[in-house]
Amino acid sequence: MKNLKKLKIAGITMFFLTLFSCSLEPEIESTITNYPIMTLNGNATVFVPLGGPYTDPGIIATENGAPIKYTSTAVGIYRKATTLDLNKADKYTQTYKATNKDGFSNTITRTVIVYKTGDLVTSIEGVYLSTTKRNNALLNPAQGSSVDMKYVYIWKNTDGTFGVSDAFGGWYDLGRSIGPTSATQGGTIAGNIPSNTFTFPGNPLTNEYFGGVSNITGLEVDPATKTITLKCHWEAPATNGTTPYDFVSTLKQEQL
Repeated sequence: MKNLKKLKIAGITMFFLTLFSCSLEPEIESTITNYPIMTLNGNATVFVPLGGPYTDPGIIATENGAPIKYTSTAVGIYRKATTLDLNKADKYTQTYKATNKDGFSNTITRTVIVYKTGDLVTSIEGVYLSTTKRNNALLNPAQGSSVDMKYVYIWKNTDGTFGVSDAFGGWYDLGRSIGPTSATQGGTIAGNIPSNTFTFPGNPLTNEYFGGVSNITGLEVDPATKTITLKCHWEAPATNGTTPYDFVSTLKQEQL
């Protein structure tokens, strides 16, 4: 009899626990949820000359085959604009978002590259393929590739100096695919391009992902071959002392 009472109590307890847990489930308007399906109109990567024009091709967003509304936002990856600024050269990520009637969302992205191509005589602005060596060696293939990485960006600042998206030439950001936080940003270039005489007022630099202290140590421009050689020294943090690394990046300007 005692065992029967225990079973009854256990059964009643499980009933109320099940009832309570069910009451915590979010309410869904429909018995079948159709998640938003999203497709880009146009290309996944778009190049836009500095100053525009640019017409967003948008996307197709549907729920169960029927069109639904979507929103769009954009951020600058290296120069941190919070909107798509056609007057600021940078790589932008444009994110489209659609939400179904049950409140479930989906997103899709497009890359918009706002650029200006300098002549490498009066301007070194541009979009560059980067081949980078660290301490005289290319990236280990098991970790990625540091050959013809897409892309390192150089832009002109309002004070006439130039900025570079990654003083490491994309070694970690692009080659190892860690992302922009591993790029050594803030590099600034000033000087005379024809004579290859430069200073680097942005030094010293740091790396958000790894830390340490970096300095751009050299820049050489070859307008005939449309290439730039960028050198950077990094004192990387380590358990005992620091670990020195020297990056030499050959930047090949894309003729857009």
